[in-house]
Amino acid sequence: MSEWPHDTWSQPATTPGLRLVPDLPRPVGDRFLAPESALDQEMVVRRRVPVTHDVVTFVLEPTIPGTLSFLPGQFVTLVVDVDGSSVERCYTISSPPTRPHLLTITVKRIKGGALSPHLHDRLSPGDRVGVRGPCGDFSIAAHPANRYLLLSAGSGITPSLSTVRAMADLAELDDVVVVHSARTPADLACGNELDALATTHPGLRVVWVCENDSPASVPWTGQRGRLDARLLASQVPDIAEREVFTCGPPGYMAATRQVLAELHVDSGRCHEESFTIGDRGGPTPDLAVLLTEVVEPTEEAAPTVTFGRSGRSVACPLGMTVLEAATSAGVPLPSSCGGGLCGTCKSGLLAGRVAMFHQGGIRPREIAAGKFLPCCSTPDGDIVVDA
Repeated sequence: MSEWPHDTWSQPATTPGLRLVPDLPRPVGDRFLAPESALDQEMVVRRRVPVTHDVVTFVLEPTIPGTLSFLPGQFVTLVVDVDGSSVERCYTISSPPTRPHLLTITVKRIKGGALSPHLHDRLSPGDRVGVRGPCGDFSIAAHPANRYLLLSAGSGITPSLSTVRAMADLAELDDVVVVHSARTPADLACGNELDALATTHPGLRVVWVCENDSPASVPWTGQRGRLDARLLASQVPDIAEREVFTCGPPGYMAATRQVLAELHVDSGRCHEESFTIGDRGGPTPDLAVLLTEVVEPTEEAAPTVTFGRSGRSVACPLGMTVLEAATSAGVPLPSSCGGGLCGTCKSGLLAGRVAMFHQGGIRPREIAAGKFLPCCSTPDGDIVVDA
C-alpha cells in the first residue's frame, strides 16, 4: 500500500480520483507496522451475518491495534485450520476502506469447496483466522473515471459492495451503474441495501437481472434472463463512455467479455477480477518479471529444481511451473489462486533465476529480497528454492 501514489487530490476534474482513508503508521508496542502489511495478521470473528440462503458475511476484527488500510475491490487470503490442516482461499473484501476498524468478507457456500462449507458450518464469533493481504488492482482507485459500470454475477458482487459503500461514504456516487445477475431473486446478495442506496443517491442506479423466479415466491418483475448485448445496451446506453469492472464465475466472465466487444466498448476501459486464472480471456498480463535479468529460453536440457530444506530435486521441463515441479517432487507448497494473484505460495529463491508472470501477488520490495511466486514462475536454469 505504501507504493500507491496518494496524489488524487491534484488530479484534473476530468479524471476524478476516489478519496481514501490515508495510510497511517500503526503503533505495535514500540514499533510501527507498515501499512502494506497491516492485514497480515490473525483476526477475530466478531459476527456472522446471513445474507442469502447460501451467502454469509463474516465480520472480522484485527488483533493488532490500529485501523485497516486497503482499496475497494482488493482481496485477502484467508488462512483457516480445517481438521488440523491449513487451508487458504482468496476472498474479496466486501466492507469499504472508509470503515477501517473492522473488515468483512462475504462468502458463498460452494458445494464440495475446500473452505466455504467449513466457514458456513463451523466458523463462529470468537474464532480466529489468519488474514494476508491486501492484494489486487481491481479497484476504481486505480482507474479513475467520470462514469462507472459495475458488472457482476453470483458472489462476484463483493467488490461492487466495497466500491459502492466507499463511494457513498465519501459522497462520490455521482454516476455509477450496477448490473448484477443472479439465478433467482432469492440469490440477490444485499439487494435491499443497494436499492436503499440508489434511493438516497441519485447518481447510483442498480439493475437486477434474474434467470428464474424464486421458489414459492411472487413472480420476478425485473429484468429477466441472462446478460446480453440487447439488455445491457437498453439499460446502459452510454456504456462506451464508462469504465467497466466485471467480476463473476468463469462462464459469466467469458459471456460478458463477448457482450462488451459486441457493444464496441474499448477493451482498455474493461477490467476483470476472477480467481479462476485459467479461465481468463485476453492476452497474458504485461507483468513479466525475471529475477536478476531477462533471457530468452534455450534448447538445453530441462533445468533442475532443488528444494533446499526438503533435500529433493526434480527436473522442470519447459512450460512447467516451479509449483508443479514441487508437486511432482512431493514437496508441499501452500497455494490458492494458481496464477500469481494472491501471493499464497510466496517462497524464497536461494540460487538461480526464474521468469515470473504475476498479477499483483508480490511486491517489488519482496522481489528485491529474493522472493518469488512458484505458481507463475518457470526456472531459467537450475534453481534452489527455500522449501
